[in-house]
Amino acid sequence: MKAGILVFPGTNCDRDTQRACGYFGWNTEYIWHDTTNLNDCDVIFVPGGFSYGDYISAGRLAKFSPAVLALKDYVEKQRGFVIGICNGFQILCETGLLPGALSVNDCTRFICEDTHLNLKNGRESSISLPIAHGEGRYIAKEKDLKKINAENMPFLKYFSNPNGSMQDIAGLYDKQKKIIGMMPHPERAVFKETGGTDGCYIFELIEKAVK
Repeated sequence: MKAGILVFPGTNCDRDTQRACGYFGWNTEYIWHDTTNLNDCDVIFVPGGFSYGDYISAGRLAKFSPAVLALKDYVEKQRGFVIGICNGFQILCETGLLPGALSVNDCTRFICEDTHLNLKNGRESSISLPIAHGEGRYIAKEKDLKKINAENMPFLKYFSNPNGSMQDIAGLYDKQKKIIGMMPHPERAVFKETGGTDGCYIFELIEKAVK
């Protein structure tokens, strides 16, 4: 199993993601933002950070990069899975690969803390993952929210909504469950020394889906 990790100027979670993938025995490759061929990867991670310094707003410039434009072809060919984490989720929404957008937190401050979440995967589980964002408030138009709920796209919700996200949404997948976007950081919760291992659930779900 091979995972590609997109890297933009300002990305800062690429090594965390690589280390987490390595823990599960996946081969990994860093993919610079000007790359246009992603098709040799089973999974593409769009990791957290501040792509292009979050200039204008989070993900607004990254959506024009060659690698992100190539994601659309990757998805259309159903080559593999796309996982957007934090800034990656923002980018996927900016490109239209996932509905809605991520806006400034209700409190207007950067939030960095562990948060309790409801994970839906056939059955419901309670997990704890770290969040670290200033623009993590999920918003969507009413018609998009109706579609999101009709297609059961929310797979991750906050128990105690830290940022004001509509309907407590912390993570979505598309109808085919091939594109995943989430604000919490599972890659920071794989090793006990970093405070918790609940992030393993997310990577195990990805591995199971690929296989």
